[in-house]
Amino acid sequence: MNWYAIYTKPRNEKKVADKLEAFGIESYCPTITSIKQWSDRKKKVTSPVLPSYVFVKISEPRRNEVFDVPGVVRYVFWLGKPAIIRDEEIELLKEYLAQDYTSVVQTTLQRGDKLIVPSGPFKGQEGVIKNTTNTKIQLVLETLGILLTLEK
Repeated sequence: MNWYAIYTKPRNEKKVADKLEAFGIESYCPTITSIKQWSDRKKKVTSPVLPSYVFVKISEPRRNEVFDVPGVVRYVFWLGKPAIIRDEEIELLKEYLAQDYTSVVQTTLQRGDKLIVPSGPFKGQEGVIKNTTNTKIQLVLETLGILLTLEK
C-alpha cells in the first residue's frame, strides 16, 4: 500500500478525511491549531496545513474507491501517474506538526534584522525579517526559500 495525495474541494479537507476513515481507508489531513482574534473573543481554530489536500494510504486495486466520498476531486499526478508519497515523508510531516510552534516575545525587531527561529519545525533556521505588525512577524528563510509567519 502506498500513500497518495488527493485534491479536494475547498474547505472539505477534514470532512473528506473523516469520511475516508469511515469507508476503511487510512487518511491523513495535516492540521495546525492557532488562536484567531475576533472583535469580541479569541478562539482556537484548527485549519489544514495544505489547503485542499489529503493524503490516503490505499492499495492500487482500491484506488478508485476514494471517489465514492463527496468532496474528492482527483489524485495529484506526477509524470502521468498518481504521485506516490514515501512513508518517511508522511512520518516527517507528522513529527514536525507534533512539535511546539514558535512565538516571539521581542518588541524591538525591525525589518532587515536577522532572527534565529528558537523552536518548532524550523528551529535553528536563520531568517531575515521582511515585515512586522503588532501580532505577527514575517520571516524569510533564505536557505529554504520560504516565507514564515510567526506570532508574537
